[in-house]
Amino acid sequence: MSSERFLKEVQAIGEKFLLKLQRLPKADPVEIVSFFVVLLFIVTVLVLTIIGCSCCCCSCDGRPDPRHRKSQVRPAAHS
Repeated sequence: MSSERFLKEVQAIGEKFLLKLQRLPKADPVEIVSFFVVLLFIVTVLVLTIIGCSCCCCSCDGRPDPRHRKSQVRPAAHS
């Protein structure tokens, strides 16, 4: 996917999102609740992904965790 096409897709999604926000005050209560549930789900996934990526590779103080160093596994010597 080219970067221009990707940017157009992101812009189209953003425009749909803004249109949905503009129509939200006139929407049914069920539609309002479902919109916020979907929005909360997206935000939760993004926050958990950021937390997971930042704490998985590095300890929370910003230094690499020495327990996660790669070590080579050698086959056992046969007698």
